[in-house]
Amino acid sequence: MTFQDVPIERVQEFWDARPCNIRHSPLPVGTRAYFDEVEARKYRVEPHIPRFAEFEQWRGKRVLEVGCGIGTDTVNFAKRGAWVTAVDLSARSLELAQKRVKVYGLSDYVTFCQANAEQLTDVLPVEDYDLVYSFGVIHHTPNPSMALRQMAEYVGPGGTLKLMVYHRWSWKALGLLVRSGFQFWRWNEIIARQSEAQTGCPVTHTYTRRDVVRMLDRVGFKATGMSVEHIFPYRVADYVRYEYVKAWPFSWMPDGLFRWLEKRLGWHLCVTAERVAK
Repeated sequence: MTFQDVPIERVQEFWDARPCNIRHSPLPVGTRAYFDEVEARKYRVEPHIPRFAEFEQWRGKRVLEVGCGIGTDTVNFAKRGAWVTAVDLSARSLELAQKRVKVYGLSDYVTFCQANAEQLTDVLPVEDYDLVYSFGVIHHTPNPSMALRQMAEYVGPGGTLKLMVYHRWSWKALGLLVRSGFQFWRWNEIIARQSEAQTGCPVTHTYTRRDVVRMLDRVGFKATGMSVEHIFPYRVADYVRYEYVKAWPFSWMPDGLFRWLEKRLGWHLCVTAERVAK
């Protein structure tokens, strides 16, 4: 079975069972203290997200977030005064995201919608948004090109698309290949199984820079910015106890060298694109 053959129900079941980042805090789920800690932990290990999202830039603008998860970025767009439509496949993730915006008093700024990104126009009325933002999402749907084509329907003239997908030539992916004994023929399967904190993700596509440029071009977008970010440097056994101890070789690596390595072998391929045709 290829990723394209995986039923979308399997993807939904996976993320309903354990929404992304739900274990970023040991505090009672749904409390303000819990959500504060989830955000602090997320942006500590992924500090490039606020830089990439540019939350402040979208004040008074309309933002469509495809794949909001439990709402960390959603809340930060809304805090800065953006009008957000937040979409997710997972009902459990949406439940927590809705509770989150209510806890922060931001419900007036956010509209939620449960939808499959590959069939977005079946559920969400087609309107132009200033920003369509999707961080770490479409690589988990069976047909990412279909999802991207749907998202393109919501980007009007002068609109912006910001997209993060997993980078094929990354420290993480190459490490998984080495640990598999260089089983190139199973590389996609191996990456998918180990791509997330919880094992067994049913779909995980990875991309090169060239792949993303071609995918965008097919739906009428031109990349205006592209960067590679994020190598996770911590020992997992300590991290799950909420301790930050760097693993070898990062424990001795100077910060400058680490950033140099991240910019080449990071796991997150972050792309900003503009509409050139509709």
